[in-house]
Amino acid sequence: MSQDAILSLKGRPRFHRFCGRAGRETPLREEMPRLPFPNFYYAQEDELFEAARRRGFTWSVHRAHTTIGYALGNAMNMGVTLAVHATICRETGQPFVFPGSAQQWDGLTDVTDARLLAKHLEWAATTEAGRDQAFNVVNGDIFRWRWLWPRLAADLGIEAAPYPGRPTPLAPRLADAGPTWAGIAARYGLSEPDLGRLNSAWHTDLDLGREIEVVTDMTKSRLAGFLEYQPTLGSFLALFARLRRERIIPDR
Repeated sequence: MSQDAILSLKGRPRFHRFCGRAGRETPLREEMPRLPFPNFYYAQEDELFEAARRRGFTWSVHRAHTTIGYALGNAMNMGVTLAVHATICRETGQPFVFPGSAQQWDGLTDVTDARLLAKHLEWAATTEAGRDQAFNVVNGDIFRWRWLWPRLAADLGIEAAPYPGRPTPLAPRLADAGPTWAGIAARYGLSEPDLGRLNSAWHTDLDLGREIEVVTDMTKSRLAGFLEYQPTLGSFLALFARLRRERIIPDR
C-alpha cells in the first residue's frame, strides 16, 4: 500500500494517536479490547467477520508489530529507512543518531520479521487451531534500542552516535536528501536512485517516537502449536544483506 493510500485511509493525526500513549498494560494480549478511536485495521476485521458469517468460510487475524522485511515503495518500512539513513550519514559524515524517544531507547519493545509472519499465516491456514482466531505475531524476543542500535550501525559500516536524550526525527533530516541519495546511487551503481521509493521517515518517526513500552504476548500461538522464533538482530542483518545483494545500498 502506498503512503498516499495509508494517509487517505486514516490520516497522520489518527495514526499519531495510535502510536501515542495508549494506556495499555503490557504484555499486549489478544483478548484486550480495541482502542477507543477509529483504525483501519478494525474496519478490515469487521469486513472479514461479516463476509465469513455470510459466506461460511473460516478466517484468521494476525496482529503483527513493526514489520521488518524486504519491501520497496512501502509506506511503513523501518528497516529500509534505517539502512538508507545510515548510508547517507556514512557518506556525508553526519552522526548516526537514534531518532526516537527516550522511552523507546531505554524501554522494552519487539518487532515482527516478515518471513516469520508468512510462516504464521501458513500455519493458521493449515491447522484447526487457527480457524476463526485472532493471534499476535512477533519474533519472540524482546530488546532495547540502546542495545540494538550500535549493532545495526556496525553492520552498516558506521559508528553509532551517543543518544542525545531527546527525539531527533528523521523526516526533517531526510526531507531534502533526495539529491544526496541520487549522488550516492550514481557513485556506487545502486539500483534505486529515488529516495522516495525507499524512505518512510514519517512512519519510522512515529514508530520510534512512541513514549510507550511495546511487548507482545505470543502465548496463544505457542499453546496452539506455532513454535517458530526469530532473533530480531538477525531480522535486520538479513534485510541489510539482501539490500546489498540487490544493490539498494552499497557494500560497507
